[in-house]
Amino acid sequence: MTPTRRHFLATAATAAIGSRLTADSPTGKANHTKFACNVEMWFSKEKNFLKRLEGAAALGFPGVEFWPYEGKDIAAVADTCERLKLTITQFTAWGFKPGMNDPKNKQKVVDKIGEACEVAKKLKCQMMCVVAGDDIPGVSQEQMHATIIDALKAAAPVAEAAGVMLILEAMNVRVDHKGHCLYGSAPAMKIVKAVGSKFVKLNWDLYHMHITEGDLCGHLKEGFAADAIGYVQLADHPGRHEPGTGEINYSRVLKELATLKYTGWVGTECTPAKDEATAAKAVFAADEW
Repeated sequence: MTPTRRHFLATAATAAIGSRLTADSPTGKANHTKFACNVEMWFSKEKNFLKRLEGAAALGFPGVEFWPYEGKDIAAVADTCERLKLTITQFTAWGFKPGMNDPKNKQKVVDKIGEACEVAKKLKCQMMCVVAGDDIPGVSQEQMHATIIDALKAAAPVAEAAGVMLILEAMNVRVDHKGHCLYGSAPAMKIVKAVGSKFVKLNWDLYHMHITEGDLCGHLKEGFAADAIGYVQLADHPGRHEPGTGEINYSRVLKELATLKYTGWVGTECTPAKDEATAAKAVFAADEW
């Protein structure tokens, strides 16, 4: 790329961002996509969780997502988001440990989902992320996945009764989660199909899927055709930063989501490369096509 063309593209991107600046946001708004700020990875230096929510709203995000609900003042989080008109799109109901892929944890999963559904009700949140678990020595992938299916089948009626969708997240084992038992779209979709509940789908993290299998748009088509996608997240690669910092053409991917008539949220589960305001501008700029 010549310096002249680089300068032209930078100027064009800045102009595009500037065209969306509003009085209530220093960074602008998304053009097509409903973005949710992951306030665990954004504003990570801010110890006051409520101020993280305020920071996300100030940047123009209409939604937020976070990880565990334990240790958070749920009433204060709910009140703050209502005041800021922020939608809580999803939070983590079941993490990496103990593993959902271990049969001895089945009842723990069901009980925890029940507890988390009560939290979701207070937060007016309609989705909760669940994680499969790391490899168990001596146990095959097939056996672990069968155990995950069994646990989710047991938990699904609890989620259905509460009207809360469980979104199972497949990881990548090449960069971030070596030793995890679920990665790639094919086995993840197989699990969702076997569970057979409209309240159990996938948290389709484009970052993990890119590292694991590539062909993001092609696999998205397969995921939507199978009615397996409940939620979408993004981050660029390498680095797990905002769009434009790595090799993924997120404008193309976000356009594909619109073409596939996805109207749900896209969580920005990425670490800002420089600062939050710059990262937010890049997220919104990626939504231009």
